Amino acid sequence: MAQDLLKFVSVERETPDKRLAAERLGDFGEIYRNYLPEGAAEQASRCSQCGIPFCQAHCPLYNNIPDWLMLTAEGRLEEAYELAAATNTFPEICGRICPQDRLCEGNCVIEKGFGGVTIGAVENFITETAFAAGWVKPVRPRREREESVGIVGGGPAGLAAADWLRRKGYQAHVYDRYDRIGGLLLYGIPNFKLEKDTVERRARLLAEGGVVFHTDCEVGRGVSLAELRERHDAVLVATGVYKFRDFSMPGSGLKNIVQAMEYLTASNRKGLGDRVEAFDSGALDARGKHVVVIGGGDTAMDCVRTAVRQGAKSVKCLYRRDRANMPGSMREVTHAEEEGVEFVWLAAPEAFLGDDVVREVRALRMRLGVPDAGGRRTPQVVPDSSFKMPCDLAIKALGFDPEDLPAAFDEPELGVTRWGTLKINYKTMATKLGGVFAAGDIIRGASLVVWAIRDGRDAADGIDAYLSAKIADEAERAAA
Repeated sequence: MAQDLLKFVSVERETPDKRLAAERLGDFGEIYRNYLPEGAAEQASRCSQCGIPFCQAHCPLYNNIPDWLMLTAEGRLEEAYELAAATNTFPEICGRICPQDRLCEGNCVIEKGFGGVTIGAVENFITETAFAAGWVKPVRPRREREESVGIVGGGPAGLAAADWLRRKGYQAHVYDRYDRIGGLLLYGIPNFKLEKDTVERRARLLAEGGVVFHTDCEVGRGVSLAELRERHDAVLVATGVYKFRDFSMPGSGLKNIVQAMEYLTASNRKGLGDRVEAFDSGALDARGKHVVVIGGGDTAMDCVRTAVRQGAKSVKCLYRRDRANMPGSMREVTHAEEEGVEFVWLAAPEAFLGDDVVREVRALRMRLGVPDAGGRRTPQVVPDSSFKMPCDLAIKALGFDPEDLPAAFDEPELGVTRWGTLKINYKTMATKLGGVFAAGDIIRGASLVVWAIRDGRDAADGIDAYLSAKIADEAERAAA
């Protein structure tokens, strides 16, 4: 039933039903249910249709949010989906995992006093409705082109580029070192945020649209970048960043001290039905253990929420700043607290204690000093503040850095920045190597999935311009 707009003054913000913490701790299912049609239309009708849509301006994809909210309120869902999919390659994924509280919803002009529109949940409703109704179709380009593009990495940036290139008619080949396509979406993000069926459904759709996937193929080992450059007319590097940040302190060599991605990948593989020896042996299983996660980003939140679902005896998150200065989504922090995670704010690890296996973490209390060059207040140690906490499994979630790709790919001319990311021309997304482009975390550092999608699409446009110019030059030389 169609709804009038500007109802934010009479209709309160309501998210879809959220499963109770006691229920969701028993499985890895997503915690929010989908809107019913009436609920989605009513919540979409809260949009103020403002003249300057800050929700759109703060979306990396510049999604046309006000218009598809209006169409949803009017019950015109197929049109709403077409509009959402015009700018977002994976709206069903962004609707679930984007930190809307920091992006579109957090910048909604009616947020103060009324609560912003539930943009992400409405986007998810639109897309799931479209899938159920059969409106989501594989890509069928108007004209098939002979030129092919090799894409290194089957994560969000690589898949977004593959989709966009297929729409332009190019032959897209995705090379990924894992046995399944999806990258971080499949192996890094837990099911309670993004169920794997959602990722696999999109991968199947891309394959049906003509994208060719080469799994178990690691560039730099199974095939060289030079070979891909010979094989394809252009190459896109979209590897992501997986080199974990580490720190050294007394006791770091004890057993049961693991890296976040190792832990999350094992859990996700187990959920996919794989045999994971490190998990089955108990080394990466939190069941019955006192777990301490060190870090304050979204990866740390994924770890603590995974641990409580595995049946940990206790789960603590150790972070050296306070809640207000935590880089992770506040929405995720709230979910974690509901599920029994204890946050130990203003605390930093000093040593791991134990004989052979870690048994305790000794930490120091911190206080926030003056802001640093980036504007964040610097953590400072409080003298004589040492304390201990039990720990049978310590998980380091301190972020990720790029691998040395020029060395891994045996391409020393592949330039890098001082941060180790690939150096590109941001207007064209081209690297220093002719015909080689880059997108996603490998150019910007560890970032959001939505930014990877944006980069993938920008890189596809850059590749299209490069190949079109190349073909035009060849035609001009042939004519001469």
